[in-house]
Amino acid sequence: MSSPPPPVPASSPQYSRPCDGCGARVEFAPGTNSLVCPYCGHRKELAAPDREVREHDFAALAEQHRKSAADFAHHRFVCSRCGAHTHSDTLSHSCQFCSAPLVADTGGDEQVAPEAVVLFQVDRSAAREALRTWTRSRWFAPGSLKKVADAESMKSTYLPHWTFDARTVSDYTGQRGEYYYVKETDDEGNSREVRKVRWYPASGTVRRDFDDVLVVGTEKVPTGRLKALEPWPLREARPYRPDYLAGHHTLRYDVDPRAGLEDAKQQMASVIRRDCEKDIGGDTQRVSSVETRYRDVTGKLVLLPVWIASYLHGGKSWQVLINGCTGEVHGERPYSAVKIVAAVLAALAVLSLLLLFFGLSGQSGA
Repeated sequence: MSSPPPPVPASSPQYSRPCDGCGARVEFAPGTNSLVCPYCGHRKELAAPDREVREHDFAALAEQHRKSAADFAHHRFVCSRCGAHTHSDTLSHSCQFCSAPLVADTGGDEQVAPEAVVLFQVDRSAAREALRTWTRSRWFAPGSLKKVADAESMKSTYLPHWTFDARTVSDYTGQRGEYYYVKETDDEGNSREVRKVRWYPASGTVRRDFDDVLVVGTEKVPTGRLKALEPWPLREARPYRPDYLAGHHTLRYDVDPRAGLEDAKQQMASVIRRDCEKDIGGDTQRVSSVETRYRDVTGKLVLLPVWIASYLHGGKSWQVLINGCTGEVHGERPYSAVKIVAAVLAALAVLSLLLLFFGLSGQSGA
């Protein structure tokens, strides 16, 4: 039996900004600092941020998270353009009846509110061109794949991520290995030098400060594919304001801050281990144990811009992600069995010719 849908509040405050020219709802234009009306083209420049992006003490951040994504009530949006009522668990989307932008007011949320936004720099036409370039450059892809950029669906989406800062002190134990060489002789009298290692006990303490360790905050998009879009210009993040979301889709986080911090600690651990190996020195190292203490742990929720494209090919839906800042593309793609077989046969033919050539050369030399 399926679980009942999340409760819907009687009313949901929402952000709405009318066009100064015609009264329609305006949208944030990628690559600008402006709200633009999609109907009359009126443009309104946004004022510069009046504060800096802030880091939040982790204990306070975890306290703000009072409900999981499964228990969170859907927003009830009322479109100010056509009057339609829609329910959604997103922070922003478009009215399904008239396409007017709808943005929730995060002031009363029972989840952590976004602290920062990295703005879209790649607009729809540039995203389409990036997708076309990507499809044309795929080796062993069916020729028909080159046509999908003319028919795919594409949605500009802000995806939630956590960033964490921490100061760490790590005590380690291990071994330092130093190479030495000995001469060994086989049964036929041939000698050669063999490398060996002398191991010495090692221990010590390393310190490292981490800044903006990035953790994906949604499970609705494959984490590996999102990681492939990195790096992100986090230094360009601006303090959150609902204007930036107007006209774009925005997902809520479903990875809570505690789980996010554990992911961040795993990322930190790999860096700390390398620090331990460097501190041990020698020619090679073994790290037996690492005990890390974390201080001044802070974090924030930041929204990152991604174009999510999907297309049909061979009766199957394929998904592609495009970095909304750089245009970097990663995603699923089909393979052409005919092209793969042709490439294998060509490689075998070349190998056969090389073997024949060297065989003939050997016979002539004899």
